Amino acid sequence: VQVVESGGGLVQAGGSLRVSCVASGSISSILDMGWYRQAPGKQRELVASITITGGRTTYGDTVKGRFTISKDDAKTTVYLQMNNVKPEDTAVYYCNAEFLGVVDGHDKYLEAWGRGTLVTVSS
Repeated sequence: VQVVESGGGLVQAGGSLRVSCVASGSISSILDMGWYRQAPGKQRELVASITITGGRTTYGDTVKGRFTISKDDAKTTVYLQMNNVKPEDTAVYYCNAEFLGVVDGHDKYLEAWGRGTLVTVSS
């Protein structure tokens, strides 16, 4: 499984931006996809995630009510709609996919990470 992000950029505080993540490879094995972010000098944190089956969502406390994660019907693309963005939302946003793979003949939960897309919010 591979994931590639797109859509980052510069946005003013209070504005909106949408980032996308496209998955490829053994997409039928993907269980969950999500967005994480890492600001300079800070640890990577969960922004939002969504289960591929059922579409159950989880959000980080700092983005609840402002960000929305969604997926397309083909289950290959996940979107993060960011509304009312704040300067503290500035970070590199990484896409993550959790999937079931086979390692040494055994089923194993694995992760794929994208290279990230930079979101900068100006005040």
